[in-house]
Amino acid sequence: MNKMATVEEKGRPVEKIKGGMVTMPFIFANEVCEKLAVVGVGSNMQSYLTKQLHMSLTKAANTTTNFSGTASLTPLIGAFIADSFAGRFWTITVASIFYQIGMVSLTTSAILPKLRPPPCKVNESVCQEANSGQLAILYISLLLAAIGAGGVRPCVVSFGADQFDEADPEQKTKTWKFFNWYYFCMGASMLVAVTVVVYIQDYISWGWGLGIPTVAMALSIIAFIFGYPLYRNLDPAGSPFTRLVQVCVAAYRKRNLSMPSDPTLLYENQDLDAGISLGGRLMHTKHMKFFSKAAIVTEEDDPKAPNWWRLNTVHRVEELKSVIRMGPIWASGILLITAAAQQHTFSLSQAKTMNRHLTKTFQIPAASMGVFTLSCMLLTIGVYDRILVPVIRRFTGLERGITYLTRMGIGFAISILASFVAGFVEVKRRRAAFAYGLEDKPQEMIPISVFWLVPQYCLHGMAEAFMSIGHLEFLYDQAPESMRSTATAFFWLAISMGSYTSTFLVSIIHKFSAGPDGSNWLPDNNLNRGKLEYLYWLITLLQVANLVYYLACAKFYTFKPIQVHAQEVDCSEEDGIELRNRV
Repeated sequence: MNKMATVEEKGRPVEKIKGGMVTMPFIFANEVCEKLAVVGVGSNMQSYLTKQLHMSLTKAANTTTNFSGTASLTPLIGAFIADSFAGRFWTITVASIFYQIGMVSLTTSAILPKLRPPPCKVNESVCQEANSGQLAILYISLLLAAIGAGGVRPCVVSFGADQFDEADPEQKTKTWKFFNWYYFCMGASMLVAVTVVVYIQDYISWGWGLGIPTVAMALSIIAFIFGYPLYRNLDPAGSPFTRLVQVCVAAYRKRNLSMPSDPTLLYENQDLDAGISLGGRLMHTKHMKFFSKAAIVTEEDDPKAPNWWRLNTVHRVEELKSVIRMGPIWASGILLITAAAQQHTFSLSQAKTMNRHLTKTFQIPAASMGVFTLSCMLLTIGVYDRILVPVIRRFTGLERGITYLTRMGIGFAISILASFVAGFVEVKRRRAAFAYGLEDKPQEMIPISVFWLVPQYCLHGMAEAFMSIGHLEFLYDQAPESMRSTATAFFWLAISMGSYTSTFLVSIIHKFSAGPDGSNWLPDNNLNRGKLEYLYWLITLLQVANLVYYLACAKFYTFKPIQVHAQEVDCSEEDGIELRNRV
């Protein structure tokens, strides 16, 4: 672990502390530009696929959510590489280069006419779709971007948090503030993407609209590498997944042994665990006794040089238990992403049919409606951090105001309201289409203001400010220390599963709601003849059930007990044992 660098000053060595707030501009630059690129593409991808490549609404919606799902699934691979051998800095750097290649390829396909189908002719009802070669370039570009996201997403937030030494009381309190500022900077970048970048894509050209994020990504890579001398780099502790499997195998081998009555007889070795317990050792818990059998010492075991496939320390056993305990609460975040995913697909298609004019000559790009989500998210984060936390802190005594579990629960409740409201807005939009005889004219503007969609967008932004940040804090704090990148990857994995769940729901509903007369809840080309509100209300019901499930999981959740290493300051006689629900 690189905590300090040694430099020469007037002939004598001077210690220069690494990390801290000085590194944040370089780290945030990479994340800001990654979000500018992915949101600049993702938020308006539905328009690009339907208008430029002439896909159907449902196919475009599924392609959009599949890309989002894949880009959120690859972080598992990136986290494994970072935690196992490469380290977070090099993982971010190499992944960013992959991302850059994907963006260059996508921008090139938007500029060269031969890489996309010809424009629709006037009065032509069915346009020529992109051929297999053109689609191949699209999918390869998106795949490269997804691979790049796999290295950037799980590592940037963990790498940023690494810059604050949790063993330092002064820096320890800055970690949770880092998560708020991380999400704030990410949201600000996304705000620029859904306004400036989307406007350029819709009203100037897709070449410029994709080219600007591509150039920004290139500059961010340079800035990130430039800050290397300032970073606090933690050495990778080896594959965390291998350790988890070793505990399972060792426990299975000793499944017929009885647990000792005294847990202090279980195997512990601070020297062997030193590299994976820099912030403290995990203590034995009574739950999941089967796995604790992996720490039983037998005559066949050599405590000085253990075979990890037969004998594991208590710390390693508790790493596995921590991951398993996190699973149910992690899974509860999936449906919120499914609900939010509709903003970039069907909500965008709704906005395209509504009156988006601010003046006679200027109208809001449909994809820019996401500005209300991001604005409300940023406003909520600011109010929460600067106003609510200081007030609530007086009553709870917690530095962060409320626990991250409470914060997540509030987000779930707001998301339910968002989906519920979205269904009624769609009913009003469709009634307006029928009232003006536009039910069979999907390309015509319905005389109803697009601002009817604002409440659902704002509610989704508020829900994300509470739930997503709380979810990220929970995963980072409760994950084993050596699996911080993997924990962040789990956050993106929930987003991936939410996106794929959206694809699954849309596909199932589109298939089974089709009537013999051609009717469908989610028609291919004409939302005015659909029943989109049923999708919103189905998601609402699923989220209600999910909230009940989450409350049960939160009530019975056991926080990880950790014994903090003694510091050079006065310590309590209890060796600093604490439950990580107060961090």
